[in-house]
Amino acid sequence: MTSSQSSFNDFTTYITPSEMIEFLYCNRFIYYMKCLGISQNEETRFKVQMGRNLHERKEKINKDYVRKKIGSVKKLIEVPLISEKYKIKGKVDEINFLEDGTAAPLDYKFAEYKEITFKTYKTQMIFYSIMIEEMFNVKVNKAFLVYCRGGNELVEIDITQDLIDGSLENINSYNRIIAGYYPPATKDRAKCLDCCYRNICVR
Repeated sequence: MTSSQSSFNDFTTYITPSEMIEFLYCNRFIYYMKCLGISQNEETRFKVQMGRNLHERKEKINKDYVRKKIGSVKKLIEVPLISEKYKIKGKVDEINFLEDGTAAPLDYKFAEYKEITFKTYKTQMIFYSIMIEEMFNVKVNKAFLVYCRGGNELVEIDITQDLIDGSLENINSYNRIIAGYYPPATKDRAKCLDCCYRNICVR
């Protein structure tokens, strides 16, 4: 691990997975939040409760079983990650180092698996993969999600170069907005119905 981890909290302009997810939902979210400094007024208490529920579920999971199933020979827990090259940061639940010499991020989700992996989850895991490769100088070919509701389903995600390249393109687009570019509104007008910025967003 590099010395970057010790300076994890020193960076305030680095992109987090949650910020990228908001960007992909609608590019203007980031403009209003980062360029104009307008808060979303998020429901903090709800998020805290969800975090407690997830923690309780995680404690009941047979993690040794999960580790054996994915071929892990070593794991790190709750690891702060950062990429100085791409200016992104985050914190992953686990990094598992696998029998084949690669590494894989693993995250627990307070959700039930319904035969589809949401784009938001993939975005998060791709970010983690990019940072793990840079910080630990090890290849990441796959990532794992554990859905803590409905049987603790373990789901594998292939981390391909196409997915990584797509995320890097999104990072460039995000940074363009941070520099002051006012992006067009989302084409999906349904997203605007309950948007916290709908009263100031001119389409």
